[in-house]
Amino acid sequence: MSSDMSYDTLIIGQVCRDHNTDYDGAVFQMPGGAVLYSGHAAAAIGHRVAVLPKGAGSDYTSVFGGQPNITVYPVYSPSDTEMTSVFFTADRERRDSRCAGMIEPYRPEEIPAIDARLYHLAGLVKGDIGDDMIAACASRGDTAVDVQCLLRCREPDGSLVFRDWAEKREFLPLIRFLKTDAAEASVLTGLTDRAAAAKTLYDWGAKEIMITHNSEVLVYDGETVYTQPLRPRSLAGRTGRGDTCFSAYITERLTRDIPSALLFAAALVSLKMETPGPFTGTRRDAENYINEFYN
Repeated sequence: MSSDMSYDTLIIGQVCRDHNTDYDGAVFQMPGGAVLYSGHAAAAIGHRVAVLPKGAGSDYTSVFGGQPNITVYPVYSPSDTEMTSVFFTADRERRDSRCAGMIEPYRPEEIPAIDARLYHLAGLVKGDIGDDMIAACASRGDTAVDVQCLLRCREPDGSLVFRDWAEKREFLPLIRFLKTDAAEASVLTGLTDRAAAAKTLYDWGAKEIMITHNSEVLVYDGETVYTQPLRPRSLAGRTGRGDTCFSAYITERLTRDIPSALLFAAALVSLKMETPGPFTGTRRDAENYINEFYN
C-alpha cells in the first residue's frame, strides 16, 4: 500500500453485496459495485489508487487486499447496499435487478485529506452520491462521474427505474469526465443516437463524454467523435464492463491522448469480459490484446 497521500485517482463508491441468479439457474453471491471494478482496473495497469468504500464494517482486505496499488479509506454506514439480479440471457444484457438495501449518502466531509489528480464518483443508486459531492470534488481537482448513481432510482419495493437528473444543467459544467451507457444517455438527452447525445451533454457543460454500448465505446471532447469496438472472445465476465472501461480510460488520459487512451481501455475491457470478476491482468496483457485483435 502507498505510504504517502498522493494518488492518480480517488474512487468514491460502495462495495455492494450482490446476490445473482444466472440465466441457467445457477445462484452465486459475490462483492460488486463500481468501486471494485474501477479500482482494480486502474491499479492493475500501474496507477496509484485510493478508494473510499462505505458500509457496515465490510472486510475490505478481502476485496482490495491483493492489489498493492490500492489504498483503502473506509467510512461507516449502518447499512450496506445489497442487490439481487436475475439474468435472462447468456450475455447478461437482459436482467432484472432490485435493491434490497442502501448505504447512507456520502457526505463531503468524508472525503479524506489526500491529493488526487482525479475524483471519480462511482455510486450505484440515486441517493448514494448527491450533487454536493460533485461540487466538493470539483473544488479539489478534475471530477469524473458515472451518471448511473444520479439516474437509477430505488422504488419502495426495491425495483430500480431510471429517471432524468433534474439538476444536470447546473452540475454538468463541473464534470471533466462523464460516463453513461447508451440507455442512460437517452434518459438524459432524449436522443437515441449516441454521437448526438454526447454532443448535447458537451453543450450542457461536461468536458469529455464516454458512452458505452455492447458493441463499442464512444468518446466526445467537443471537437471529434472517437469510437473503438469491443472485441471480447467471451462474455463470461460482462459484469463490470462499463466501470472497468471508464476507470482505465480516465487514468490513462492523465498521460495519453484520447485515441490511445480509448484504444487501450477498449482492449483492456474486452480482455476483462472473458473472465468473471475485476480485471487482474497487467498493462502488458492489454497491449498484447491490442496487437492481436486491434492492429
